[in-house]
Amino acid sequence: MKIQLTNEATQKIENKIENKQGHLKLKYDTEGCGCVVSGIPTLWFVHHPVEGEDIKIDTNSYPILVEKSKMVFLDEELKIDFSSQSNTFQLKSPAQIINGRMNFLMYPEE
Repeated sequence: MKIQLTNEATQKIENKIENKQGHLKLKYDTEGCGCVVSGIPTLWFVHHPVEGEDIKIDTNSYPILVEKSKMVFLDEELKIDFSSQSNTFQLKSPAQIINGRMNFLMYPEE
């Protein structure tokens, strides 16, 4: 898997985390979605990786954790962008916009 962050996304992440300790995680959130295949990719900032579950993916900016069991729902090539118009992160692949209004959650309950 390859993940790239745009300059806009990197800058917005830096502003949000403000040198706090933790890890970026691309979470395939299925909470309240009804079933596992109906998840929504969300950007989390977590204290620790989940041992045996999270895989670290190196990017052009920050390394990002991805759940090994949920990688099947994500495209092989991804880009995380930030839209100043909608004030949200966006997850894109060469084929599609996967989540045009991706949330960023600081230290959600892990």
